[in-house]
Amino acid sequence: MWTNDFTFKAANWLNRSAIRLSGGRLGWIHKGTPIIEVTMTGRRSGQPRTTLLSAVAERDGAFAVIGSRGGSDHHPAWFLNMRDNPAVTVRNRNGTQQMTARLTEGDERAALWDHIASQGDHYVDFQRKTDREFPIVMLEPAGAAGGG
Repeated sequence: MWTNDFTFKAANWLNRSAIRLSGGRLGWIHKGTPIIEVTMTGRRSGQPRTTLLSAVAERDGAFAVIGSRGGSDHHPAWFLNMRDNPAVTVRNRNGTQQMTARLTEGDERAALWDHIASQGDHYVDFQRKTDREFPIVMLEPAGAAGGG
């Protein structure tokens, strides 16, 4: 999985550089999918951790993100951090806001997965690589978290 980790870190660096060097005019969309920058608290370090994620769905001011880690058998660190401390800060091309991470389950998760799969997205290919069910997390404006 070293190759995937390297690839994702390199892609993250390139996107972040595009955002910074263009003054925010570039880097917020990748292959038609919005990119969001999420800052969370590290579950072990207690320190801020920031990563860029694809917002695979948007609804009512909330973003859905998927913990695929390229089809790894292990959850991505960002998901484990959000699971343990759901208070996050999300920045996108429209600004920054405080949000709360909520793991989707049941019918809500199934509907989101169906939406992702219907897009012919690479996440379907990633899912074929592992028996692990990818977590789908909703990032909702702070104070507005609830079932969908």
